[in-house]
Amino acid sequence: MKTAEELWELISQAEDLPYGAAQIALVEQILRHVEAVPDPQLAFVSRLIATNAYIYGGEPAKAFVTFSWCVADFDRNPQPYHQRAQHSLLWLFKSMVNALAKFPEVPLARTYAVLDDMERRYREYGSGLGALYKYRYVVADHVGLRDEADSWYEKWQAAPRDGLSDCVGCDPTDVAAYLATRGRFGEAVEHAHPVLEGTFNCTEQPQAILEELMVPYLMTGREAEAADAHRRSYRLQRANLADMEDIAGHITFCARTGNEHRGLEILQRHIDWLDKAPSPAAAMDFSAAGSHLLARVTELGHGDAVVRRRDRPDVTAAELAAELAAGATELAARFDARNGTTAQSSRIAEWLAREPFGVTLTLSPSDRPAASARRDKKDTGLAVVEVPADLSATDLLDLAEEHVGEDRDEAAKATIAAFDARFPAATVLASPEVAGETGPSFGVAGEARPSFGVAGETGPSFGVAGEARPSFGVAGETGPSFGVADEAGSLLEVAGRRAALQGVVTDWRRDPEGVERAWRTARDLLTRAGAAERAAAAGGRLGVLCCFTGRQEEGIALVRAEVAHVARHGDDRQRSSAWSRLAVAQFAGDDFAGARESLDRADEFAAAADAPRHLAVHAVWRARVAMATEDPEQALASATRARDFFRAHGPATRTAEAALMIADLAEEPEQVVEALGEVLAACEPEVALMAHAHRGRALLHLDRPGEAVADLVEAAALCAEFDEEQAAAFVRHDLARAYGGAGRPVEAAEVAEEALLRFERLELDAPADDVRFLLAGLYREIGDNHGALSLYRTLIERLDGNPAGRGQVGEQAGALLYDLDRDAEAAQAFQAAARDLHEAGDVIGELRVLRRRVSALHYADDAPAALAAADEAEKLYAGLPAEVAAEPQAVWQRSMIAREAAGLLLARDRHAEAVAYLEGLPERLRAIGADDDAARAEDMLGQARSATDE
Repeated sequence: MKTAEELWELISQAEDLPYGAAQIALVEQILRHVEAVPDPQLAFVSRLIATNAYIYGGEPAKAFVTFSWCVADFDRNPQPYHQRAQHSLLWLFKSMVNALAKFPEVPLARTYAVLDDMERRYREYGSGLGALYKYRYVVADHVGLRDEADSWYEKWQAAPRDGLSDCVGCDPTDVAAYLATRGRFGEAVEHAHPVLEGTFNCTEQPQAILEELMVPYLMTGREAEAADAHRRSYRLQRANLADMEDIAGHITFCARTGNEHRGLEILQRHIDWLDKAPSPAAAMDFSAAGSHLLARVTELGHGDAVVRRRDRPDVTAAELAAELAAGATELAARFDARNGTTAQSSRIAEWLAREPFGVTLTLSPSDRPAASARRDKKDTGLAVVEVPADLSATDLLDLAEEHVGEDRDEAAKATIAAFDARFPAATVLASPEVAGETGPSFGVAGEARPSFGVAGETGPSFGVAGEARPSFGVAGETGPSFGVADEAGSLLEVAGRRAALQGVVTDWRRDPEGVERAWRTARDLLTRAGAAERAAAAGGRLGVLCCFTGRQEEGIALVRAEVAHVARHGDDRQRSSAWSRLAVAQFAGDDFAGARESLDRADEFAAAADAPRHLAVHAVWRARVAMATEDPEQALASATRARDFFRAHGPATRTAEAALMIADLAEEPEQVVEALGEVLAACEPEVALMAHAHRGRALLHLDRPGEAVADLVEAAALCAEFDEEQAAAFVRHDLARAYGGAGRPVEAAEVAEEALLRFERLELDAPADDVRFLLAGLYREIGDNHGALSLYRTLIERLDGNPAGRGQVGEQAGALLYDLDRDAEAAQAFQAAARDLHEAGDVIGELRVLRRRVSALHYADDAPAALAAADEAEKLYAGLPAEVAAEPQAVWQRSMIAREAAGLLLARDRHAEAVAYLEGLPERLRAIGADDDAARAEDMLGQARSATDE
């Protein structure tokens, strides 16, 4: 049995709770006890509060009983408390009329009777009738009496606003809805939009007006505002069962703007609400919206997508579309039977048949903008040359090899294509099947593809993913040319050269077996043709490939054989190529000292041959060796030399390869941003993912969050394409920070929630907690204080054993409670945070939180506890080491605590006690340069002394 005092305290707690299940549970607990307490005012007030809780918490049917009880009690036994609550009771008539229309089992005559009673009471109260006209319009519009609805609407608009009119957000929302249903979209925006610039004190706003403006914005060409209205309103409505009809609007908006995937996510999140729908009207609209969306999903070829429902079997999109359509249609028929019209059936049929708007919006802030397709590979800047029509087979091969040697990949491919078209016999002979080379079992068992770089690096060091050929030594070198062989007698050599070119232009990462077959075929054909130098070069390239696919011994032997051959028979250019290939092979086997020595030899021959492109490629490999041996200074210098050469001479892919290493090595964010810009000018999507993510993070470090957004959105999209779940979580965390820093907290919160879900799924606790902390701050910024407090409480529980973290979070929780005027709770939170910061050894933080506790206790009207906290802080300061106590922050916090305590005492006319806290305070503050605070303390001291003297 609870006492009246206890029940009044519970009522106070219920009023502080947000609308929803928790508040309803508490008011129902009160109602269970209230009849046993002889307090008629308590009985009336508790039911009045319960009515409000039921309406806005998503259970309006229960409000019919409590509201009727209040009206009967008001009429039966008038009391002073009835008069004080009369405005609230009259206000609730509007909610009752609105709710009654949403239940087809309630006779329409009952709704009209309530409207008539409402009119009588409003007249007796002396109120205007604008609100009454509005709700007569609402009922007429629901029934489908269009002319009557228009007439009541005009009367509503003509009537002056008064104390019983809906709020300055809700009335314009309903006006916008009326105008939109009449196709007057521009007027809807013009009427409602200025309201958004004001301040709302209504629990339904601004989300309701934003949801109503989504379509008018879109239909008037304001696409960005339409998308923003959807995002902002949905996140404020998604947790409230009472907003189920508005959720239906969001689902349909997604279905009609090319966002069926997002609509499906929303439907999946709320589908179980159908089992507890606030009203049949809400269930009808939600079912119609869900069916419409799922029909779109089915039309797009995803009718077999599974929708999961709690306590029910999973169902496909196509099956659920039919089920929901039938449910919406049946409910519409029930309403029409009650209303005596066909208005609801016609409305639902139209809803189910709605077509897309013909405009694709980007609604998810982690999606690419709708106008942006996936980035195609950038042009290298090198034009594909025209292949002369009169060239012989050897001339075409010479030209292709020249293009390869100068990194003109597209020109090389065009020349090879011309060769294949003109000399098909040689091409056929060059194929491994005809040459008899099937190739050995390739690579290391179970290896998806070899690691072409340094283990443990944050990004690949192998250059730009997707290059037409690997960087096996000097760019494009297929072997020396020792003159043009006689075409009639050298078909084997011609075919061997063609096979070697195939090995060059095929990406070994995508087709390692094919590249190996090409090089083995080339070596075999060239050996049989007597072209020993070319055969040795093919063998050297094959050796490098072997080293990178786990066959180091075989590979090194092949490359050393090439080095030995060119030492006897080659020139400086060929020796440069052979030694560089040996360096690459040694690098693959982690023989970094050997690789460095081989690069020294390669550089000697490249310099003698005046081959600057060779030197640039060698610099790339020097950078890789230096990175592997933890010599970042040498690595950066080598990568920069390579980048500078390729920037001047091309191709862009080589520039990007070097720039990627510079980005990995650079210490300054500006250097990272510049380098990654060059990477993104030419790289493939696999590398673009990392480049966009790193550049976005660098821009965040440079405090350029608005610029970071585009990079991080692209990185998020690429994560989805490549199914990189862990990377997707970290990228979204950074994207949330970018949106937040750019002043876009709604998008930031949505993306942070996406990141949190992924971190939780991956069981990555530490980054998940980082996101929770970020998300709590974002919730505060967008007004979701309940969500922020919930996250702070979760973090405090999770950070057991981390007192510094708990103290930081506890202080934030206390600050939020203080802002919400829940001062006693704030004081408790600050006390707990002070304990945690004390344990963490953060004495300045402890003083700061104690200062905030004193202030909270002041406003909680607990002066004894506030003064005790101030004394506690003074003792803490007195025990500080001298050097810590002299720090300006320590002095300032101590001084502000004394000023808070003095302010508390002055407010209670305890002037003499205030003087004790204020004496010496102005001097201490001026000593640390806090002149404004000193002046304020001086004024307070003067007031206190003056009052004491009196």
